[in-house]
Amino acid sequence: MSTATNFPRARLVKPLLIGIAGGTGSGKSTITRRLAAALAETPVAFVALDSYYLDLGDMPMDERNRRNFDHPDAFDLPLLLQHLEALAAGQSIESPVYDFRRHARASTTETVRPSDVVVVDGILALHDPRIRALFGLKVFVDADADLRLARRIRRDIVERGRTVEDVLEQYETTVRPMHERFVEPTRAHADLIVPRGGFNDIAVDVLLAFVERCLRPVPA
Repeated sequence: MSTATNFPRARLVKPLLIGIAGGTGSGKSTITRRLAAALAETPVAFVALDSYYLDLGDMPMDERNRRNFDHPDAFDLPLLLQHLEALAAGQSIESPVYDFRRHARASTTETVRPSDVVVVDGILALHDPRIRALFGLKVFVDADADLRLARRIRRDIVERGRTVEDVLEQYETTVRPMHERFVEPTRAHADLIVPRGGFNDIAVDVLLAFVERCLRPVPA
């Protein structure tokens, strides 16, 4: 476990926005779930970058399948920025719901209410400087590339109806090159780097300790 030299000084701030980035299958969701479990007594809102993929519903399906979903241009970052600014101001948002089998947004949305802690996770959560500036804590989750690929294969087959061949082709043509070009460089912006994925107990303890200090009332 390692921390960047610019680890922020804990301070009382509500809401505390936390950005959790890292490669596909690195363990971002595991970190998020562990945060939720540990902060059971604290109001926490979760925003997934994957929910903000652009709606491709007006394209033929074969064209949708060929899109590069690992490039920053695949996401509606202006909408995400608008929603995070609203949550930071204590307002509820209607987050998109994305259908990964159709590469399109569902007709429904998910209400996300303002909370003491707002966690944003996604491969490019730390890419956009405007969004990055909202985070009181920036986390980069790292894991071995072979492990990340194995996790992605399992996830895409079970949850998104893909074949092994489809997943491997996508990994070779877009996922790996986009990781090297866009995702990996964002580790330089992280306050906390978590190696070995979401089961790094020491790193998770450091993260939780920081969050708890930020939310602790200042003695009168």
